[in-house]
Amino acid sequence: MTAPTENSTAPAATDEDAERAGASQGRPSSAFGRGGPHGLGSSPLRTDALPKALGIYPYAADLWAEGILWGAVLRSPHPHARIVSIDTSAALAIPGVHAVLTAADLPAPAPGASGPLWPGGRPVLAGEVVRHHGEPVAAVAADHPDTARLAAASIAVEYQLLEALTDPEQAFNGPALHPDGNLLRHLPLRTGDPEVVGEVIVEGLYQVGRQDPAAIGAEAGLAVPRPDGGVELHLSSTDPHGDRERTAACLGLEVDRVRLVVTGVPGATADREDPSFQALLALLALRTGRPVKMTLTREESFLTHAARHPALLRYRHHADAQGKLVKVEAQILLDGGAYADVSSEVLAAATAFSVGPYLCPNVFVDAWAVRTNNPPAGRMRGEGALQSCFAHESQLDLLAAQLGLTPLEVRRRNVLATGDALPTGQAVTCPAPVAALLDAVAETPLPALPVAEPDTEWLLPGGPGGAGEPSAVRRGIGYAVGMVHMLGAEGEDEVSTATVRVSGDSATVICAAVDAGQGFATLARQIVQSVLGVSEVYVAPVDSDQSIAGPSARGRHTWVSGGAVEKAALMVRHQLLAPIAADFGMSVELLSIADGKITSYDGVLGMPVEEALEGKELWATAQCRPHPTEPLDEAGQGDAFVSIAFCAMRAVVDVDIELGAVRVVDVTVAQDVGRALNPGQIEDRIEAGVAQGVGLALLEDLRTVGGVIANPSLTGYRLPTALDTPEVRIAALLEERDVVATFGAKAVSAVPAVVAPAAVAAAVRAATNLPIGRLPIPPEDAVVLAV
Repeated sequence: MTAPTENSTAPAATDEDAERAGASQGRPSSAFGRGGPHGLGSSPLRTDALPKALGIYPYAADLWAEGILWGAVLRSPHPHARIVSIDTSAALAIPGVHAVLTAADLPAPAPGASGPLWPGGRPVLAGEVVRHHGEPVAAVAADHPDTARLAAASIAVEYQLLEALTDPEQAFNGPALHPDGNLLRHLPLRTGDPEVVGEVIVEGLYQVGRQDPAAIGAEAGLAVPRPDGGVELHLSSTDPHGDRERTAACLGLEVDRVRLVVTGVPGATADREDPSFQALLALLALRTGRPVKMTLTREESFLTHAARHPALLRYRHHADAQGKLVKVEAQILLDGGAYADVSSEVLAAATAFSVGPYLCPNVFVDAWAVRTNNPPAGRMRGEGALQSCFAHESQLDLLAAQLGLTPLEVRRRNVLATGDALPTGQAVTCPAPVAALLDAVAETPLPALPVAEPDTEWLLPGGPGGAGEPSAVRRGIGYAVGMVHMLGAEGEDEVSTATVRVSGDSATVICAAVDAGQGFATLARQIVQSVLGVSEVYVAPVDSDQSIAGPSARGRHTWVSGGAVEKAALMVRHQLLAPIAADFGMSVELLSIADGKITSYDGVLGMPVEEALEGKELWATAQCRPHPTEPLDEAGQGDAFVSIAFCAMRAVVDVDIELGAVRVVDVTVAQDVGRALNPGQIEDRIEAGVAQGVGLALLEDLRTVGGVIANPSLTGYRLPTALDTPEVRIAALLEERDVVATFGAKAVSAVPAVVAPAAVAAAVRAATNLPIGRLPIPPEDAVVLAV
């Protein structure tokens, strides 16, 4: 990348950069050209796909500026300690060090706080107490990254160790870890008659571990001071306006003096950055008056960003003799870690979906999110719903076994349908084709057994050259169904704004929706192609000077940002067609655009779009805001969600019952997509969600010992490889359009990740006939002891 001059804006990694990178290698600049597939319902190639595959796509770690300094952070080695003193003199004495910051150097704190606070009570730098392993204590800027790290390591901090509270069950009666106490939220859910007792009762205790997002790229960014005393941040943010506002508050600056430019995002299935990361970058740049770049190591990345909420779930299901649910009782406990962050909204999803996509007239749940000295937990694909899905699907397997029913049959007898009510009292007004999803996976042929294909090499559990014996391998088949909500919940205001500009035969989309891998930039192009029929569509780089679009989470950009793009494109379409319609004495509604041509209803008019646009520059800006929701009340009742997506899955596993090794052979998926706007991308997102779910089911666990992370590396934290990832077959993409959603489409990325762990656990349970109550499943839980 070209190096900007000192204090100038560093260029951001954009889709246009990707196209130029592709063109510089002698390839076409855009897959959306005249000859390529385009428009809704097609599966065009992403313009950033090839540059990313070749390793030439620019990310935040590639940014550079004249006069650049490098940042480093000193982090607490303890999960809970009081800071007695900090001596920075040794760091300041190192040649090349330009600044050292501690909490004492930050803007004035809020009353009772130890420094500027991020929402959730998290300080930018700990001033008096550290509350989790890896919490930032000091920051350094120097002229070389090694110098910065050396200086950070030379800062002498005297700690008074405090007892770490690491068991969330002890948080209720343990010492308060924060002025706000340890209870982040208690959410009861009450509906029906508490005295009802079923003819059949099954109980279970379930645990879900701490899954890390483990994005392909660690956190990196560049801060450039501005002449007006503000700062410009270049980050792989997934919420540019939210991050700008929070950073400005921490800096004590007006919001308009902080600009955030989004660079290429190297993967994001959760919130991208450690909340203090951008604030520290900005503070160092403002203190030194120089651009400051910071790139975290993988170990630092594990120590800082939020992971999935670990959960403990106790369930009791009551059913009649035919297997119909009559009552569900549950207790759900989420470990929120040291700070509040988004634990409240995660708890709402876990509670509302605690019964799953099933009908039950009597539901009594108590759910808590608590504070501990464990690593902070936050938003991660399918948050809340995933933890509950594992529990309620395990319970239905127990119920099926108790009643002598198949797992499929017990689910079919209880499925939710459109028009039914959730335990929260909210009516399911969107399509809920749960029965059809189950039928689709059940009707898909099972993969062949090795004995049916004797000439095919059989990959045993444990991988090639594994120690297991074929005679010890058992095959298991498991089913699971799950659900997720889309967009924000409990009264969160959802809005996005987009501008569409057309000049000649090309269009530009300006929208601050970050494409974090979910494919929004591709979708935006398809929308404009379909509405306007233009040949080339470009998506502008994202920055916080654009109108707000909100975070890339919960599948919201397909709905709200896609809706805003569509509305703006339709307004431009009207501007284009109105004078043509007037010339021919007809209404705009009698004209259509298809295949790059404007045609009239009677066939008299047939004009190429390019000809109609010649010499014209048209533009329009529009907003999309879905219908409002409301908070859950003191009984857990309320219309808290905009819409819901569903998925059914069948997993086939081979288990070595002597070693406890598990290989996932096949996963078959049927998903409720509303409308398949880009079938290729939908299949990609489903495969990615399944891979992430398989990781949680069998491998991924960010372990802590006394609150200290024990495996902060990609060696210690095991991610699924190509050998661990099964064949994923799509049994059905059910297209029952949600009439209130943009294009009738539903979010697709989260729900496969929610359902896959439960399906894999069910298959292991079927293979071993053992109770599987922990995720990830440790080998010892899958060992069948000889009698």
